[in-house]
Amino acid sequence: MRSLKEADLKGKKVLIRVDFNVPMDKNDEIIDDTKMRAALPTIDYILANGASLILLSHLGRPKGKPEAKYSLHKVAERLAEIIGPRVCMANDCLGPDTRKKVEELKAGEVLVLENVRFHSGEEKNDPEFSRQLASLGDLFVNDAFGSAHRAHSSTTGIAEYLPSYAGFLMEKEVEMLEKVLEHPESPRMAILGGAKVSDKLGLIENLLEKMDIILIGGGMANTFLKALGKGIGKSIFENELLEQARQLVEKAAQKNVRLMLPEDVAVAEEISADAAAINVSINEVPDNMMILDIGPITIAKFAAAIEKARTIIWNGPLGVYEYPSFARGTEEITKAIARSSAVSVIGGGDSAVVVYNLGLEKQITHISTGGGATLEFLEGIKLPGVNACEQSASSSVLPGSSIHQEVSL
Repeated sequence: MRSLKEADLKGKKVLIRVDFNVPMDKNDEIIDDTKMRAALPTIDYILANGASLILLSHLGRPKGKPEAKYSLHKVAERLAEIIGPRVCMANDCLGPDTRKKVEELKAGEVLVLENVRFHSGEEKNDPEFSRQLASLGDLFVNDAFGSAHRAHSSTTGIAEYLPSYAGFLMEKEVEMLEKVLEHPESPRMAILGGAKVSDKLGLIENLLEKMDIILIGGGMANTFLKALGKGIGKSIFENELLEQARQLVEKAAQKNVRLMLPEDVAVAEEISADAAAINVSINEVPDNMMILDIGPITIAKFAAAIEKARTIIWNGPLGVYEYPSFARGTEEITKAIARSSAVSVIGGGDSAVVVYNLGLEKQITHISTGGGATLEFLEGIKLPGVNACEQSASSSVLPGSSIHQEVSL
């Protein structure tokens, strides 16, 4: 990737794509600004080197037209609280008012553009929409690893028109994920949870080539257990994937990969805050109950394996962690990873939420800001947003057009 440190920034207007798709409460207030703070090293570096900054992001899924609840105004306000009053906000990402604000932007100042997904051209990666965005700046920096698996105008399209570089967060994400995939220290372990095997088939296939041990929990473990002839009561599972699950177990054995599944589980008749967890052997799951967490024996065996690992990748909770009765497995495994001396990488999403809720983030080597992007990277898929940082623009905005020319969409 082309590093930001290779760029001449002084006096330039820099377009930066960040992933400020932050969680909001019902009053449209930001719950967690972790993603915003993760981009601060890149933002600070650009501003410190004499450039002005034009910030692009999406928020939610507004379906190509403006929706007030997906406005980035609250994001701009929070950014101003973090880095100071140098931040201003445009009411659109294109248009005369936006262009005027860009023209007036001085070195050291930040302009936050309105949600790029308020335009249908964004998710279509429309070349004209990309060109118009590119015409606002002199160079492009992609620091939105969480959106790097999307080939949209603001993640890849702009790179066709401007010199493009990777921000420090993008570099760090790729470096850490490559490290645990391509240069891991053994024993190498992957911990996989979440609801569905179908979401992670490609991931499991790729990890079977790279890991020594794979621990499986969460709803996806039910499909494997069912495939091996275990009774799982009324637990969720994917009937159409039973044969593939059996084949993955056989493939793991052929490759001498230790595949660890739950030996005991916490069950209940329903998923609710009032339901009490009952621990049973995986051979004794009642027909009228469902598996909602891993049990204490499994926790102990998983933790013992984690203690010996030197490289750990984790993605997905190991139970219905939203309810205290079924959170123990996920929380105890999180604590075991935190205690471990291994290089540990948490694959974003719910797993990252658990780490932060337990206050253990400083004991983890790297917590990815990506969800789907991290999974696809670990699956071995080349991400469009990463590719965009590895090449020069194939075409360019015409000289003199950078702040003056606009074509109506």
